[in-house]
Amino acid sequence: MPATCDFVTLHTGQKMPLVGLGTWKSDRGQVKEAVKHALSVGYRHIDCAAAYSNEAEIGEAFQECVGANKIIKREDLFVTSKLWNTKHHPEDVEPALRKTLGDMKLDYLDLYLMHWPHAFERGDNLFPKNPDNTMRYDYIDYKDTWKAMEKLVEKGLVKAIGLSNFNSRQIDDVLSVATVKPAVLQVECHPYLAQNELIAHCQKRGLVVTAYSPLGSPDRMWKHPDEPVLLEEPGIKKIAEKYSKSPAQIILRWQVQRKVVVIPKSVTPARIQQNLQVFDFSLTEEEMSHIGRLNKNWRYIVPMITVN
Repeated sequence: MPATCDFVTLHTGQKMPLVGLGTWKSDRGQVKEAVKHALSVGYRHIDCAAAYSNEAEIGEAFQECVGANKIIKREDLFVTSKLWNTKHHPEDVEPALRKTLGDMKLDYLDLYLMHWPHAFERGDNLFPKNPDNTMRYDYIDYKDTWKAMEKLVEKGLVKAIGLSNFNSRQIDDVLSVATVKPAVLQVECHPYLAQNELIAHCQKRGLVVTAYSPLGSPDRMWKHPDEPVLLEEPGIKKIAEKYSKSPAQIILRWQVQRKVVVIPKSVTPARIQQNLQVFDFSLTEEEMSHIGRLNKNWRYIVPMITVN
């Protein structure tokens, strides 16, 4: 029987499931089956991005599973995608979204995020570089990009818009010009990078926070040999034993219990299912505080995108 998932309500009135399937690093050839399995076990939130280069395959899964006379009605599914850095020019925003919609076989998105505050050189090369291997940036103000994203809401192509990898100052900068306010901020967030101040700032401003890499992104290629391994944290393992859950489930429960949305990535059927099974128990206040105190301000995802 599919698991049920609690949700958080956006300022638009939309209900956003607290657990979604992340698709970053999900290879073509694997992501279609991962999405189909996730939908079959109860997921109703899929997090995507043009830059992951797998939206067409996700679209195949949606075509098979979503719509009239299929396992899920479109209105019961929450789909997020993201505008990539090479498409920040206001003229490029709607075509970029329409490409995503075409690839994913959808008429609209539930949420469209600006993936990063920085603009890269316009074009179809995802990572345009100089001869010395540094990124080629474009000087487009993200507020101008935001105004173009607002038009997508007016046209009914997206239901909500938001931000990813923005800091508090940048969020307030967008809010200063916004007629459509950002509904969500997506950032790296886990017990070693608790983001308490940023979350409090977002809550004051009416934004819901989504945590990417909520388990510390253990399958990254570029691991540092000395980095702390979140899933091996003794305090978390001890709590997991108490509840007969995995360390991953304890970490995800900590986030959803504080109303932070999580989008763990997996292509393994058992793990996809396990990541959703976090609504049949609650952590005590003491356990919540203990996990919250593990913060080290440790980033596993060190952006290759840097600006002087």
